[in-house]
Amino acid sequence: MTTLFEQVSTIAPAFVSGLALSFGLIVAIGAQNAFVLRQGLRREHVGSVVLFCALADAVLIAAGVLGMAQALGEHPQVALALALVGAVFLATYGWQALMRARQSNQLQTEGAGASLSLSHALAQAAAFTLLNPHVYLDTVLLVGSIGAQQPSALRPWFIAGACLASFAWFGMLGFGARWLAPMFARPKAWQILDGLIGLTMWILAALLLRHALGSV
Repeated sequence: MTTLFEQVSTIAPAFVSGLALSFGLIVAIGAQNAFVLRQGLRREHVGSVVLFCALADAVLIAAGVLGMAQALGEHPQVALALALVGAVFLATYGWQALMRARQSNQLQTEGAGASLSLSHALAQAAAFTLLNPHVYLDTVLLVGSIGAQQPSALRPWFIAGACLASFAWFGMLGFGARWLAPMFARPKAWQILDGLIGLTMWILAALLLRHALGSV
C-alpha cells in the first residue's frame, strides 16, 4: 500500500512546479498589479477584484493545461517541440528578470483617479486581465503546455499549485496593500524579487529541458 509520504513525494514536484511557474509569471510590474494594489490602498471592492483576477487566472490555467494535454497527447512530436520552446522561453524570461534586477523600478499607484463603483471596478479588472495578450501567452500557452507535460494523474496538482500562486499573489496585493505599498515603492525590493524570479525560471527551464530530452 502506498504510504502518505510516498503520495506526497509524488505529488509535491508537480504542485511546486505549477506554483513556482505561475508565481514567476504573475509577479511583474504591470497595469493589473497596479490596479489591484490601488483598490487595496483605497479599500474599494478589494475582495471582488481579487477574486475576479484570481478566478480568471484559474480558469485560463485549467483550460490551458487540460486543452493542451488533449492536443499534445495526440501529437507527441508537437509536445516535444513545445517543451523545448517553453524551456527557451523560460530561460529568456529568467534572463530578462535578472536584467530588470539590475535596474531601478517601482510600482506606481499614484493618480489612480476617483472612487469606482463595483461594476466599474470589475470592468476595469476584466480589461486589465482579459485584454492583455500576454495573459493568454502565459497562462494558456506556456503554463498549459508545461502542465500538459505532467502525467495525467499529476496535472490537477500542477493546476492547483499554479492557481494557488494567483490567489496568494492577488490576495497579498489587495488585502496587504497598506503594508506592501511602502515596500513595493522601493526599487530595491523589486530588484531582489526579480532576481529570485530569474533564478526560479532558469531552474524550471532546466527541469523542463531534462524532461523533454528524457522522453525522446
